[in-house]
Amino acid sequence: MTALILALTAGAVVGLVLGALGGGTVLAVPALIYLLGFTPATATTASLIIVTATSLTALYAHARAGHVRWKAGAAFAAAGILPAAAAGIAAAHVPQTILTVAFAAIAALSAIKMLRPADTARPKDGGVLPGKAAGAGAALGTLTGLLGVGGGFLAVPALVTVLAFEMDAAVGTSLLVITANSLASLATRSGTAASLNWALIGPFIATAISGTWYGKRMAAKVSATHLQRIFAVVLLAVAAFILAAP
Repeated sequence: MTALILALTAGAVVGLVLGALGGGTVLAVPALIYLLGFTPATATTASLIIVTATSLTALYAHARAGHVRWKAGAAFAAAGILPAAAAGIAAAHVPQTILTVAFAAIAALSAIKMLRPADTARPKDGGVLPGKAAGAGAALGTLTGLLGVGGGFLAVPALVTVLAFEMDAAVGTSLLVITANSLASLATRSGTAASLNWALIGPFIATAISGTWYGKRMAAKVSATHLQRIFAVVLLAVAAFILAAP
């Protein structure tokens, strides 16, 4: 019963963050490992399933609000699918300790980037540079495959700092990228799905989906600058926790 309550609570928090900030798997992986007792291997697979289901829900809500830049999102997704799949295969041969440290380090670096002043030039959807979008998308896909995450906590900073998106557009567009990268990574991890604890994953997904709607409403009431700072603080806290945990 305690595990079920933790799964429901963690799912709600992940959904809230995903709906508001565009990145939820960065919280799902530690929650699955440290709260629900998943191994790193099963946690990364389970988190990809969770974030795929919830990101699709959040994508719909943000698309209705006009916060998805489809051309840039498609460029990111197309460039990242193959690297995500290839890196997902390679991840099986990398020690979990290295992956955990890399996860924390990248989260911290992304947070630092988010705290820096962004470029004031804000290109519209038609002004996106394909080369920049493709390059950042390929790098994001590689990291997604290696770390077993949807990539929202990397996609949002990339869209803000590399392509100078407004925060709300970065959040909405990142959800399209998250879905594509998660599906590509899952394709290389399908063999581990049978060993997952679906009695916990199911409730986790249910409350996460509900949380995305509240997160979207919260994002509409908070300024883009505050959202960006909140996201950075969340990333720094998660990175510190992972590095401090035994």
